[in-house]
Amino acid sequence: MTTQPEVTFIGTATTVLRIGGFTLLTDPNFLHRGQRAYLGKGLWSRRRTDPALRIAQLPSLDAVVLSHLHGDHFDRVARRELDRELPIVTTPAAERKLRRWGFRAAEGLPTWNSRELRRDGETLRLTSMPGKHGPGALDRLLPDVMGTMIDLERDGARQFRLYVTGDTLNRPMLAHIPERYPDIDAMLIHLGGTRIAGILLTMDARQGADLAELVRPKLTVPIHYDDYPVFRSPLGHFVAEARRRGFAGSVRTIARGETAPLTPSGLSSPPASSA
Repeated sequence: MTTQPEVTFIGTATTVLRIGGFTLLTDPNFLHRGQRAYLGKGLWSRRRTDPALRIAQLPSLDAVVLSHLHGDHFDRVARRELDRELPIVTTPAAERKLRRWGFRAAEGLPTWNSRELRRDGETLRLTSMPGKHGPGALDRLLPDVMGTMIDLERDGARQFRLYVTGDTLNRPMLAHIPERYPDIDAMLIHLGGTRIAGILLTMDARQGADLAELVRPKLTVPIHYDDYPVFRSPLGHFVAEARRRGFAGSVRTIARGETAPLTPSGLSSPPASSA
């Protein structure tokens, strides 16, 4: 059993999370450099990086946490190679499509609803958080998206709380998250400032910094920032914004293939030039 929560960064929004006795995979994107991800409505984007691991190299998994069904979050490799009996916690709309593809354990959670995993006196609670992928009416043309709050409890007492933002913009609805879930230990924040036809679809540096100040996690780990050309806001922009606002000391940057603790011990300010 892992003694402290940790994350392995595979690329895009794909991570392996080890929390207590549980292992989760987030947003499986295993396309390689040069391969195209389908973003819907006839739009494609060609990957610029390689994933740090292949699906065959993953540890034994308890579940997949899927923020939404876009080709850079659940790709054709994941559809072909993931175990179809593996629980996938996602949006109700994504559940319907995944079940048609044969993933019989997919479960769609309406906002604020939870799924629990239990083992050896521990409970891992996965709760759907609000999210909005696009501005205004454009959001209706994009897949439903959710964030996930992950709470580890042992013998009824909470041990750790992680917020995974999903591909959301920073919108007023997110203010309900710290109201309902104070004392967030760590946040995996999807950045990148994705723009298509000039329209912002994921948080850029400014929006990401705004959310970090709203949620106030003890630790912020940026992901989803440089793997595709539609990502227009580099990691260094977020780090510089965090430094300007005075919270860079709670930001931990992580390279593809790296495993890092999700606790702030030993944390030092990242360089402003991180990219």
